[in-house]
Formats: sequence, structure tokens, C-alpha cells
Amino acid sequence: MSLKKLAANKSFGGWHEQYSHTSESLDCNMRFAVYLPPQVAAGQKVPVLYWLSGLTCTEQNFMQKAGAQRSAAELGIAIIAPDTSPRGESVADDDSYDLGQGAGFYVNATRSPWSRHYRMYDYVVNELPGIIEAEFPVTCRRSIAGHSMGGHGALTVAMINPERYCSVSAFSPVCNPVNCPWGQKAFTAYLGEDRQAWRKHDASELMKKAEQFVPAIVDQGESDEFLAEQLKPETLEAAARASSYPLELRRHEGYDHSYYFIASFIDSHLRFHANHLMN
Repeated sequence: MSLKKLAANKSFGGWHEQYSHTSESLDCNMRFAVYLPPQVAAGQKVPVLYWLSGLTCTEQNFMQKAGAQRSAAELGIAIIAPDTSPRGESVADDDSYDLGQGAGFYVNATRSPWSRHYRMYDYVVNELPGIIEAEFPVTCRRSIAGHSMGGHGALTVAMINPERYCSVSAFSPVCNPVNCPWGQKAFTAYLGEDRQAWRKHDASELMKKAEQFVPAIVDQGESDEFLAEQLKPETLEAAARASSYPLELRRHEGYDHSYYFIASFIDSHLRFHANHLMN
């Protein structure tokens, strides 16, 4: 496996870098972005926060819009942001924005034509961390976070693999995809009609039955245009009560679904993760 560096930009004493590589999990060329804090230049290995973005995004949205580098540099945390799906001419796609390229939903597809390439769960959980820990000066201490579809991915990945992550956080996550249009459309295409298979990738269903806990925070804007139909944070709150899950769900008046919201609270997420990554 060889990485190709596509770009590098110095930021707050560290480096934002973009890479491409051939992914075995996804059977295509993939891109990811890395922020390496200045502690790396001093010879330190640092822990990692994996960031999963939402529908239509790439590996660059978070790095360019969230303003996370200042706190990551101060705290000594590397940030890894993969693309949101496999891409390429041979990769199955759909004309709509919420299915296909840009909309991987962080699951392993089991239905054709999606199953050949759409294995984002394997990529995020196994392949990408393996690359990062082999090729970059990082420790095996990991946390995970995301926004919207990526918030769904971060929560589910952490709860399915509690031994792998020190903490998890999400902005405006799709909390109950088995009961919202985005989730129903994607899960039907990628996983088929079996709703039991869907529930294995539903944050509310997983949290309700959780026995091992990963500390979690969720921020949700009260003026989010997708709040009632797609996000359903009340289902996650009910699930946390059922299992006594250590979830802090914070609602914010006036904030919407955009990166203006993420940028307003990303520092608190990074400090939350640092508390768990450094202990």
C-alpha cells in the first residue's frame, strides 16, 4: 500500500495534508485528510480523532469549515477525515443526493450493485486506522465524531466497537435511521428489506441495548431544518435513559444544520475528546 500526498498546508504550527490511496475494502481509489498538530514535529506520537462527514461532503468540508485546527494544535490531537463514500466511474451511483456517491452511510452494503464498493464500515473501523497507525506518528488511542450522516456513523461505529474508542461525539446526527426517510432509503438500497439488519446500524436501537459504554456528547440545533423528520434526537435520549448510557445531549436555540453550528461548538468537542484520549 502506498500513499500519495496530494497537498499540504501549514496551520497553527501543524500541518493539514491530503492523501489518496487504493482501498482494499472499497475496491477503488480513496482520499482522506489529516491534521497533524505541532507536537508531531517535536517527536511526539499523538492520539487521533476520526471525523465522519455528512451527505454530499468530502474529506475537505470539515477541515476547511469547522475551524478545528486551533484547538487540535493546542491539545495535541491528530484529526483524520475520510471521504463519505467510495467514488469513481466504476462505482455505483444514484441521481439523488442521499444515495450512492457522497452518501455511504458508514455501513457494509450487502445488495448489488452497492456491495462491490460500499463497505464504509470496514474502511472506517479497520482499514483506515490501520493505515494511519502504520504511516503516521500517532498512538492507538482513538475517538470518533461526525455530523448528520457522519454523526450516525460515529455513534454506531463507537457503540458496535466500544473497545476501540475512548469517546464519541456528534453534531445533528441521524439518530433513528430505521424511522426516517434518509435512513430508510439508504438501508433499503444497501442492506435490503430486512429491518433487523437495519437495526444493527441504528444509534437509538444500539444505545437502548448497550452494555458497554463509550462516553458520548451530542449537540443539536433547535432551528435545524431536518430536526423533526430526519434527525429525531428524542429517540436517542429515550434510548440513553433505557440503558443508563453516559450521553449528554445538548440543544441550542437558533442554530441550524450548517457548519456555522459546528464551528460554534467544535472546541468543546475537542476538549471532551482530549479528556478521554489523554487519560
